[in-house]
Amino acid sequence: MSDSPTSDPILRTGLSLAGAVVLVALAARVDVPVPGSPVPQSLQTLAVVVVGAWLGPVLGASALALYVLVGALGAPVFADGASGIGVLMGPTAGYLVGFVVGAGIAGLWKGRARTWDAADLRAAFLSATALAVAGHLVILGLGWLRLAVLLGAGPAFTGGVAPFLWGGVAKSLVGAGIVVAGRYFTRGR
Repeated sequence: MSDSPTSDPILRTGLSLAGAVVLVALAARVDVPVPGSPVPQSLQTLAVVVVGAWLGPVLGASALALYVLVGALGAPVFADGASGIGVLMGPTAGYLVGFVVGAGIAGLWKGRARTWDAADLRAAFLSATALAVAGHLVILGLGWLRLAVLLGAGPAFTGGVAPFLWGGVAKSLVGAGIVVAGRYFTRGR
């Protein structure tokens, strides 16, 4: 038995949750305004799918629920440094709920690759990419639902989904590469 603090499962879980919140909060700081949309393109969803795929469906979704709670309580962790309960009622609320669900979906990938030969790496990358894309689609879909209430279905799709589709695919590919490479280099640990 190791004397390392991370050998304690409760401490390890707490550190994983805190690290996930920090990662998503940092990714929220990297955003680019999208013309015609009230929602910026950020690296948040990349962090969401990486957290989910790395931690698994339950812990990944829990980490994002904690992220939303921390932001709702006033920590400036959302895009553009936003925070507070009002954000959960504004135009980005659906996306924030989608983060929790999207992380859970991406988390279904955890532990897929077993032997890590070339064929397994390809299969792991493809399955991680598919689940990350599914996670992104859920995030965009829930974001669209909230925006549709505010703007109407067509404008919500045009301003809140369409501009983010290709970014979601690109971030899914990058996220899949990160988690597969991370699992490959930490296998057995």
